[in-house]
Amino acid sequence: PGWIKTFDKYYAEQTQHILNSMVTKLQEDPRRRFLWAEVSFFAKWWDNISTQKRAAVRRLVGTGQLEMATGGWVMPDEANSHYFALIDQLIEGHQWLEKNLGVTPRSGWAVPFGHSPTMAYLLRRANLTSMLIQRVHYAIKKHFAATHSLEFMWRQSWDSDSSTDIFCHMMPFYSYDVPHTCGPDPKICCQFDFKRLPGGRINCPWKVPPRAITEANVAERAALLLDQYRKKSRLFRSNVLLVPLGDDFRYDKPQEWDAQFFNYQRLFDFLNSKPDLHVQAQFGTLSDYFDALYKRTGVEPGAQPPGFPVLSGDFFSYADREDHYWTGYYTSRPFYKSLDRVLEAHLRGAEILYSLAAAHARRSGLASQYPLSNFALLTEARRTLGLFQHHDAITGTAKEAVVVDYGVRLLRSLVSLKQVIINAAHYLVLGDKEAYRFDPEAPFLHMDDTRLNHDALPEPTLIQLDASPRYVVLFNPLDQERLSVVSLLVSSPRVRVLSDEGQPLAVQVSAYWRSATDMVPDVYQVSVPVRLPALGLGVLQLQPGLDAHRTLPSSVRVYLQGRKLAVSRHEAFPLRVMDSGPGNFALSNRYMQVGHGGTPGAGASLPGHRRPVDGAVGRAWAFLRGGACWGLASERRPTCPRSPPCCASPKAPSSRRWRRTTSTSTRWSGSTTCQGWRGCRWTCRRWWTSGTTSTRSWPCASARTSTARVQPRRYLKKLPLQANFYPMPVMAYIQDAQSRLTLHTAQALGVSSLHDGQLEVILDRRLMQDDNRGLGQGLKDNKRTRNHFRLLLERRTLGSEVSDGHSTSYPSLLSHMTSVYLNAPVLALPVAKRQPPPGLRSFHPLASSLPCDFHLLNLRTLQAEDETLPSAEAALILHRKGFDCGLEAKNLGFNCTTSQGKVALGSLFRDLDVGFLQPTSLTLLYPLASPSNSTDVSLEPMEVATFRLRLG
Repeated sequence: PGWIKTFDKYYAEQTQHILNSMVTKLQEDPRRRFLWAEVSFFAKWWDNISTQKRAAVRRLVGTGQLEMATGGWVMPDEANSHYFALIDQLIEGHQWLEKNLGVTPRSGWAVPFGHSPTMAYLLRRANLTSMLIQRVHYAIKKHFAATHSLEFMWRQSWDSDSSTDIFCHMMPFYSYDVPHTCGPDPKICCQFDFKRLPGGRINCPWKVPPRAITEANVAERAALLLDQYRKKSRLFRSNVLLVPLGDDFRYDKPQEWDAQFFNYQRLFDFLNSKPDLHVQAQFGTLSDYFDALYKRTGVEPGAQPPGFPVLSGDFFSYADREDHYWTGYYTSRPFYKSLDRVLEAHLRGAEILYSLAAAHARRSGLASQYPLSNFALLTEARRTLGLFQHHDAITGTAKEAVVVDYGVRLLRSLVSLKQVIINAAHYLVLGDKEAYRFDPEAPFLHMDDTRLNHDALPEPTLIQLDASPRYVVLFNPLDQERLSVVSLLVSSPRVRVLSDEGQPLAVQVSAYWRSATDMVPDVYQVSVPVRLPALGLGVLQLQPGLDAHRTLPSSVRVYLQGRKLAVSRHEAFPLRVMDSGPGNFALSNRYMQVGHGGTPGAGASLPGHRRPVDGAVGRAWAFLRGGACWGLASERRPTCPRSPPCCASPKAPSSRRWRRTTSTSTRWSGSTTCQGWRGCRWTCRRWWTSGTTSTRSWPCASARTSTARVQPRRYLKKLPLQANFYPMPVMAYIQDAQSRLTLHTAQALGVSSLHDGQLEVILDRRLMQDDNRGLGQGLKDNKRTRNHFRLLLERRTLGSEVSDGHSTSYPSLLSHMTSVYLNAPVLALPVAKRQPPPGLRSFHPLASSLPCDFHLLNLRTLQAEDETLPSAEAALILHRKGFDCGLEAKNLGFNCTTSQGKVALGSLFRDLDVGFLQPTSLTLLYPLASPSNSTDVSLEPMEVATFRLRLG
């Protein structure tokens, strides 16, 4: 997909020509082979070719001349992508391949900027047996080559019985292009890249050009090439050698196909005709190579060859030479990293609601009235999210125009998903389903927010209050019952809120801020604590008026820290302007205190729990300071003027207490804007604890692994600063013997712990020049970005120790719940019509809660023969989380329990029957058992499992 050019431009100018030539050239000689990795381009080409050419492609796949490696929608990044998106794009690609080519991928090919064990796990659970990786730190490659460990069984660190093992081949040299694949000397290997023959557009930078192979020179050229092959083979444990012959967007002209195939075939024919050379050379696919290796070592595909090592861990961070660490992309273009997670959350919510609504409509005999055609919008959104997981998309490493193209796609799919959610919620929330009428021109519900364009922040929908009641439908995308504070924008501070049963609810009314000092006139925020059913819908009724006993106006303090700024006021809200100096100050409620350092670069400290203090709860704070800036309060606008700070960050800690436990969760949400170069190239936010120097600095990225495993890290002084940053797609924590401080994030960013007791997060970066990796431009298109975090402070139980020697670590159950709360917010959908709607009632789809350690990753409707329409079947994907039991977990308030990994799916859904249930491989290509009437399933910790089922 897109990097220097957009996806569509690559297709028009290069990709379609590669694939068209592939069909022609492979049919010319049955000895020829070709490998293709990404389904997104292939599917676009497939839609534009003739029936005859499709039949030819199927023949080439059937004979093994064409192999589809990995089979995902794209070749994804493995640092920033959430495991939901990794799985979804893999399912989309595999389902497309099965439907159109009848093929099931066997081997994986991946060359992103570092490698995660998540991808190895997912490929193994999709029934792939082997995989190839390339971009690994050059020092690791050197060590692996010296120990003959470039081929190994990659095992998950939590796996005790080798069930997750997948055979992995690590390419030994600098790159995967032709000069770096035949052997250790690129000057020689480049002479065998026949696209670079004299007279062409590209040449060899080592100044020795290739020569066409003739009868006169074949012996000399073959000997030179064979010497490189033999030197490379000494790095491996078998005498089967893999030599890739390609690169990005190669073979787009017939001349290159002829030059490569004809010249290499002459070399192979010569080598194979000399028995004394003890070599057999031929074209092959990746699976051909692995099959030959398994045959040579005498094992079944995917089994461990005798003497081959077993390894666990990941390959971050990546450096290709010297101190050139590829860690900036953990943060690059954070706006789109955030938008990616928003789209992902909407896709999961839309998939589940659509599947439930379609099943209920079929059961009620109303399928003809429900817009099943919304399935096409789901398919488009799946593919958009999948496309953005590419290792030049979510990474932020594409050209500016390509990034805009990605952004437009993301926004278009986000709007489509909101339509799917609105239509499903409309049907499910109606008490009388016969009253349902689908009208695309006049939707029953409004969207929760809107975006003016692809790089704009969302604007919440304003609910206009008048004499008639207004209704709001709330969607809880979590698979657990949820108690949350829901905030709505209304046109009057005089508002009463009632439940769907007509019971009045407690509310807090606040001003809505345009900036740190300006309130928005005639717009108010009403916040309501509501309890919502798991995966369900609730209904609120808003009425004009004031219930003095149940309404609490917010109290605001604005800390100017020496600045002379005018602050707008409203008679309805007490406001105090704190004209303090630039020193430190603290914010507190009954349960915790957050201290703020006034010096530039300082952050917020969490000294731990404190005795209850006097004062009202429900306060919000806002403050400014020079040099850098922080914002506090429930407003969503920048708290800093444009000069002098470079970074604007509004909305800061509102503190929350999870019941009355020793664990405290604090939310940070805010926007950042890089406006200048000096201060924004590295914009850092720091958190630290007041612990001793014995604090273990273990920042870690949990959702990078499908098991929510956390990879321990340590700051290494001998390495440069950039080498000590790691991906943080979901969380990072530091801990000592007594406590753990976890930072949860709703967007992927880079993280480090440069000193004991401290976390540093890069919020944005700005690069004024090209980094000499092919992009040809700097990184200067910074966008105003809203980031969302939660801090969770937990204490360890007595007798629970932190071991330095463990290769893995786990979040607590509370930490898992905190993460999903942050990443799956409640959606508030106002009813569009002002007149009283037909009877609305809350929707409770689950008859019983899932166990606390289970996560319903997706309920994904499968397509029918007509790819624009749904079938009656769905993929149910469950994930059982592993968690650390050594952290205090008293009275957490969860309305669920653990169940030793057992779930009764047959009784899970209310008013729906599970017609049949069949366990399958991760992407549904392989049945793992026959369909069964038994609906009780069991899952081990960390595992992800897929089931094909029919609801009705």
